[in-house]
Amino acid sequence: MENKAKVLLAEDDENLGMLLKEYLNAKGYQTDLFVDGEKAFDGFKNNKYDIVILDVMMPIKDGFSVAKDIRMIDDKVPILFLTAKSMKEDVLEGFSVGADDYMTKPFSIEELQYRIEAILRRTKGAGGVASQDQFVLGAYTFDATKQILGHGGIDQKLTAKESELLKFLCINRNAVLDRNFALKTIWSDDSYFNARSMDVYITKLRKYLKEDPSIQILNIRGKGFKLIG
Repeated sequence: MENKAKVLLAEDDENLGMLLKEYLNAKGYQTDLFVDGEKAFDGFKNNKYDIVILDVMMPIKDGFSVAKDIRMIDDKVPILFLTAKSMKEDVLEGFSVGADDYMTKPFSIEELQYRIEAILRRTKGAGGVASQDQFVLGAYTFDATKQILGHGGIDQKLTAKESELLKFLCINRNAVLDRNFALKTIWSDDSYFNARSMDVYITKLRKYLKEDPSIQILNIRGKGFKLIG
């Protein structure tokens, strides 16, 4: 089995924690389970992890506090929150302390796996190396850092959201980019207004890429978008 990422999982519900650990290990991840925030932070200090998954409501030290402590010593490791809290203020607090994603209970264990993989592709690239920022799309070149899409010697300057959305599509090329994941990551929430806004950005990206018909952004009904070509 392919050697995958090392995961720190902090979950005070031992039954759920063991279920998640066994599932992730079966998928090839190396998963360490901690049942309270203090043990989780001690574990983080003593090991190197590729991603951290934190329950918010934990004894001794809550997930937000653990994330703040982790960010004091590591501002790069991805953090994903698992929580029963779904109020907008809680979600915003999660992102304010450095979260990369946020899932509310109950959730699909398959969706959790997808989100872990998507975060790791975005932060480390498919091969586990530094995140890729330059892409070739048929006749186009795309520099995500400079937010420039080039074609035939002409550069199209993209907005920050256009660039971020196109980068996610490139990282997930020929696979589905989950609509809700993109909304929560780029726009911070998946409200109706933000969903309509993302549709406008998708239309703009299609217009920018129209000179090469081999490059397409498809709507995958009920799921999201797929960049092919």
